[in-house]
Amino acid sequence: MTTISQTAGQPVSRKGPVGFFGLLGRWVNGVVTYFAHREAVKTLSELDDRALRDIGVERSQIESAVRGMIDPMYGRMM
Repeated sequence: MTTISQTAGQPVSRKGPVGFFGLLGRWVNGVVTYFAHREAVKTLSELDDRALRDIGVERSQIESAVRGMIDPMYGRMM
């Protein structure tokens, strides 16, 4: 006879560490992400309009593209 667990098919909770070290880890991750996004925006802003057009991004879309809010297939907001 097969027994099926109540939790079968339930997603595994991956909340990570809790408490002070969990908070510290999330804060550090946020700071690192912030500086990575800033560097990407700076790099893309230094490109000329033709290079941006080649990768499918308009100058006004740089911030959104870096944050992953631009559909690369169509060059519009997702």
